[in-house]
Amino acid sequence: MATVTLKHIEKVYPNTGDKKKKHNLKVTDEGVVAVQDFNLDIADQEFIVLVGPSGCGKSTTLRMVAGLEDITRGELYIDGQLVNDVAPKDRDISMVFQNYALYPHMTVRQNMEFPLKLRKLPKEEIDKRVNHAAEILGITEYLNRKPKALSGGQRQRVAIGRAIVREPKVLLMDEPLSNLDAKLRNQMRAEILKLRKKINTTFIYVTHDQTEAMTLGDRIVIMKDGVIQQVGAPQEVYDNPVNIFVAGFIGVPQMNFYDGELKKDGSKYCVQVEDALIPLDESKNQHLLAQDIKPQEIVVGVRPEHISLENVPGRMIHGVADVSELMGASVHLHINAVGKDGIIIVPTLDLKQDAGFQPGQKIDFTFGGNVVHVFSKETGRNLEY
Repeated sequence: MATVTLKHIEKVYPNTGDKKKKHNLKVTDEGVVAVQDFNLDIADQEFIVLVGPSGCGKSTTLRMVAGLEDITRGELYIDGQLVNDVAPKDRDISMVFQNYALYPHMTVRQNMEFPLKLRKLPKEEIDKRVNHAAEILGITEYLNRKPKALSGGQRQRVAIGRAIVREPKVLLMDEPLSNLDAKLRNQMRAEILKLRKKINTTFIYVTHDQTEAMTLGDRIVIMKDGVIQQVGAPQEVYDNPVNIFVAGFIGVPQMNFYDGELKKDGSKYCVQVEDALIPLDESKNQHLLAQDIKPQEIVVGVRPEHISLENVPGRMIHGVADVSELMGASVHLHINAVGKDGIIIVPTLDLKQDAGFQPGQKIDFTFGGNVVHVFSKETGRNLEY
């Protein structure tokens, strides 16, 4: 039950001279800047997800909140208290790690009791908390087993149970599902959603899996090279990405990008891709007018599920089929168009019974002016915002 505020947080590691590990991180005379100018206000009992590719600084940020990494610059507040120099054990936080970190020689009950015994709580209180957490997580029947006798999903539940028995103000989770197979990940995502309704705590969750981010977070924080790219509700970020990186990172399969041109006739904008001229809808027109965007070369973004094979004269883009993947409810059609590889999602209900796509087959497609995204070719910024 706590607010968390990060103000101008930075983490700088000494420069070791190993260029391979720098990725695209900012390098100064002081060292490699793993996290730079990170600002975020997290509300009480909010579920925040930090998401981004490997090396973007999300786990480093989480470890700074936990007190496992020193903060180079900036201020960290938990429940209004400055905690930069407060020891991890005194921050009233719990953390769930990627590799479970259970004691193999202890039973499940003993693993869950351990942090409470360190705090010297009465035995009755310890039993009450452990039994309650085990009931919430559905692991009561495993309390007398050792971790080696459990599956990966069961071990992760035990790790979560050990964290929540402390009744922390803030629960930190560092890629807790990455060691599980796809089916277990789906099950555990559902379990975590149920859990957050049963315990009154603030969640900060780190993942590189944008599906986890979209399904779990009240808000998601997309990071790249130590810098926040965008913060917002999952659907907001999906519908209104602020730049090409966010647009390409959020969404499966990822957004298609084509070189194009933004044109303007009076107060009306349209995008041209090859010979296709696609007028933008009223909302996008208003956004571009408000920004006083001039006609220019652009990158056109459109999601695979928003592309249509319907024949609309003057608006068709020409491509060539490469590979088609039957996914049951839809076909993921890989094509090359405008010199770029992309994907079109075609619902199987829209296909004739014997219809199929062959490699090398010519494919004509289009999309509406309400679903297109317009990005600056120079900066990658979404020109609507």
